[in-house]
Amino acid sequence: MDILEGIIERVTYQSEASGYAVLKLLPQSQKQALQPGQQPEWVTAVGEMPPVYAGESVRLHGAWTLHPKHGSQFRASKIEKLMPATAVGLEKYLASGLIRGVGPVTAKRLIQAFGTEIIDVIERHPERLQEVPKIGPRKREMIVSSWLEHREIQNVMIFLQEHGVSTTYAVKIYKKYRDQAIAVVQANPYRLAEDIWGIGFKTADALAQSLGLDPHSPLRLRAGLFYALQKASQDGHLYLPRAELLEKTAALLEVESELCVPVLALLIAAQQLVAHRALGELGDSGEPENPDLYLQDAWLAESEAARLLRLLLSRSDPPDPAALSDYLGVFERDNQLELAPEQRDAVRLSAACKVFVLTGGPGTGKTTVSKAILGWFAKQKAKIQLASPTGRAAKRLSEVAGRPAKTLHRLLEFDPSKQAFLRDQHFPLELDVLVLDEVSMIDLPLFYALLKALPETAHLILIGDSDQLPSVGPGAVLRHILDSGQVPAVTLKQIFRQAEASLIVRNAHRVNSGLLPELLPPTGSHRAADAFFIRAESPEAILDILLDLVARRLPAAGYKTEDLQVLCPMHRGLIGAQRLNQELQAVLNPPSPAKSELMRGNRILRQGDRVIQLRNNYDRAVFNGDLGQVQDFDGEEQLLKIAFGETQVDYDFADLDELGLAYALTVHKSQGSEYPVVILPLSTQHFLMLQRNLLYTAMTRARKLLILVGQAKAVELAVNNFQEQKRYSRLAQLLQAP
Repeated sequence: MDILEGIIERVTYQSEASGYAVLKLLPQSQKQALQPGQQPEWVTAVGEMPPVYAGESVRLHGAWTLHPKHGSQFRASKIEKLMPATAVGLEKYLASGLIRGVGPVTAKRLIQAFGTEIIDVIERHPERLQEVPKIGPRKREMIVSSWLEHREIQNVMIFLQEHGVSTTYAVKIYKKYRDQAIAVVQANPYRLAEDIWGIGFKTADALAQSLGLDPHSPLRLRAGLFYALQKASQDGHLYLPRAELLEKTAALLEVESELCVPVLALLIAAQQLVAHRALGELGDSGEPENPDLYLQDAWLAESEAARLLRLLLSRSDPPDPAALSDYLGVFERDNQLELAPEQRDAVRLSAACKVFVLTGGPGTGKTTVSKAILGWFAKQKAKIQLASPTGRAAKRLSEVAGRPAKTLHRLLEFDPSKQAFLRDQHFPLELDVLVLDEVSMIDLPLFYALLKALPETAHLILIGDSDQLPSVGPGAVLRHILDSGQVPAVTLKQIFRQAEASLIVRNAHRVNSGLLPELLPPTGSHRAADAFFIRAESPEAILDILLDLVARRLPAAGYKTEDLQVLCPMHRGLIGAQRLNQELQAVLNPPSPAKSELMRGNRILRQGDRVIQLRNNYDRAVFNGDLGQVQDFDGEEQLLKIAFGETQVDYDFADLDELGLAYALTVHKSQGSEYPVVILPLSTQHFLMLQRNLLYTAMTRARKLLILVGQAKAVELAVNNFQEQKRYSRLAQLLQAP
């Protein structure tokens, strides 16, 4: 194996996922032989390695190869990091962004003050850093702690690299376990999948195998069973039948399912998993033959949500019929309208019942009924609160209702220090009526958290569209509540005259009824319409048309770029959200000397970019689906500043995987939001995701203009595919129980 030692001049490329890097290196042998005025000859080195920085001295182990396009390269299989030996190298090293609080200017000052002794000063005499101008106690502590962190993180990176795991996660692993990081991972590598967002079971399992764990180890079998249930939760399920759990775990671990049986029995006996014993499912032994198996939290959420709903339903508070009739008459006169019979029924039921569901598609008058309901309770001087699952949905609810609305997370007051909602049965919400909109988006665990916090005397009014996509999280709360038949509900079906004029509304209802939408081309004769179809047969043609619409045609027609939202059935592919975001970023927010940007692997975040939060981050009070805009980068502090509405939130560079570009979103991510203009690419390549409720949900996101771009065959496939994946949940049955 050859050895190449030198100083990194430039990191041309490094992948976030794999660590694969392309470096320009000045070999140590050449540096020593370099004559004054002689130009250095850089060499190229490639290979998978921990994050590396310009100015670092490295010793690479590998072999020289000849690339057909790029010529001679050193392919490294192992890397050792050496401390730069010269003042110039150290300055470049410190200025590269690896230490928080040290940018190019501070690095120069440190080298001017201490020269090649700077590392010794940081580690052994940190108080001397304050001899440098503009370094006070706070910045000194930042530099010292960041350097020590950097050193420990390098150890974690080397450990991960030795075991074939991407070093991208090293910072998160260190921040979670601190100086115990390597010991914790060696003791139980599966903790990574549980504790570190972004690390999946397969990564943790590969590390376990690399560490020599027996493939039949109970530790591995236990982790596999838990992961199979967690994966089921991500797919929308509250539980898995025993046979299916064993089958999925065995396939995941590539072992015989019988090996998992005794481990599963131990988990049930230890009450780490719950086996639900449903009536009528007992075998000859008196035990259920194929019980439903839940994670503890999932069983608690489902069973308690059903109990609390039934408790609310057992109470009633019927109003005076004459007073309610008089109120409805006044409401109609004041608003110059006549309520349909089903709308009047909705107001009466909401006033009489402690739990009530109002559902219906676009243009059916849900907003009018909601205003009538709110007006009635306001007349009773009730304390009313409005809420929605997301910030955008809450803002829209507030605008249409004329009252403040909160997100559920803010309503329930999540406390990051406790990792729990402050509002619960011991500290209930202070309200008489809660109107909860976009209920189809709410998963069962969040719904349970809300029910716990409701006062026993409160009215709960649930509003949503049960034909939209179900929640991203486990359960299908709105659908299963309606399926139970136990909760008073009204489904609005009549489309009112004003809404009927909208082709968006008419087409959404046609799709929901299993009929093809009216696909009008954007010709002169249809200019007044608000929904169009532009035919394109190939993904390449769809992409070209879409980019032309966003960059030229729609802005020329008077639409602002911030009003345009591209929605996609899928994340991957040429016209999936991932690729489209790169293409749209290039035309809507191109690079400029005036804009700062940050590159991580092949991903660029640029000042002005539209971004989306990809997970709930309670510490930052930013939640999955929240949309923001990149404001600025702070290289010295290693912070990215994002504006979410009026609130600015700082992100460590290590946490940027929580953010994605949001010029194009999957339809699932768009739930609960409306946009002035929606552009929806549709191709038969999306066939796996082409479902009626997905197309219906996408169409109902458009407020002023809807443009479908693609193949008529793809539209037909979506309309005709109404087979939804069944979600394992017993909420409906539990509500029906005597």
